[in-house]
Amino acid sequence: MMNVVVLIGRLTADPEARYTVSGIAVTNFRLAVDRSFTNRDGERETDFIDIVCWRKLAENVAQFMRKGRMVAVHGRIQTRSWETQEGERRFTTEVVAEDVRFLDRPPGTGQNRSGGDESGGDENGEDDLLDDFFDDDDEDEVPFD
Repeated sequence: MMNVVVLIGRLTADPEARYTVSGIAVTNFRLAVDRSFTNRDGERETDFIDIVCWRKLAENVAQFMRKGRMVAVHGRIQTRSWETQEGERRFTTEVVAEDVRFLDRPPGTGQNRSGGDESGGDENGEDDLLDDFFDDDDEDEVPFD
């Protein structure tokens, strides 16, 4: 059996980070993903998908992601249920992220996608740290001959 999800979209709000009672980091955010087709009125519809990250990935997402940023998420679908205080059964479906790739850079942080320098560098060394989280493969490089 297989349970694999790959999504590309934009954050609808800043991620919400917290820690479990045992000290494990968990971060939740919602991703807006446009559908690849238009409806009868010629409009593109959007799905809003809940994402949850755990441990170090959760800490990195909470530290570097912000509303409006474009990301790729690789993970699995999880469905869970719980009972409310009123005794009602509730269900939710979410994507548990195993990997999150940043597909754009925040404004004013180093090189833009075309390779030009937007800010002249970051005196705190944040650009070096951010480089680990962005998918900045050379677009001119061809993987085959």
